[in-house]
Amino acid sequence: MGKHLLLADDDDDDRMLFQEALREVSRDTRLTMAIDGEQLMEVLDGLLPERPTVLFLDLNMPRKNGFACLEELRQRAPFKDMPIVVLSTSDDVATIDMLHRSGASHYISKPPSFEVLKSAVEYFCRVDWSAAHPSSRETFVLTF
Repeated sequence: MGKHLLLADDDDDDRMLFQEALREVSRDTRLTMAIDGEQLMEVLDGLLPERPTVLFLDLNMPRKNGFACLEELRQRAPFKDMPIVVLSTSDDVATIDMLHRSGASHYISKPPSFEVLKSAVEYFCRVDWSAAHPSSRETFVLTF
């Protein structure tokens, strides 16, 4: 069975582009989407006992932002070690450091083009998340 990605992002265009990029790079990867943090938590609870292979988390979302979601997920047993890749337009070093300390797996700036997004999605589809370990600060921020 293929991987199962979960994308939480309130931007319709970003979700559509992510979905299209995934469609172009992987036929056997399933995608579930949430439009805000509250819906994300509902979706995750509804998936149990299964959980996604990796969660892609936007920071700036209504109802519950990505920071609050990350904090809550790291405190809940089923999701404590689930890989979480933060996608954001922010490049603030203090924010990135805080995300690393809070338990995010990786951080990437939202890709500036569809081709770069496609490369990022392809990379994350190839990662063996079962063997992935917490990233050091040096390997936390990924660029494509």
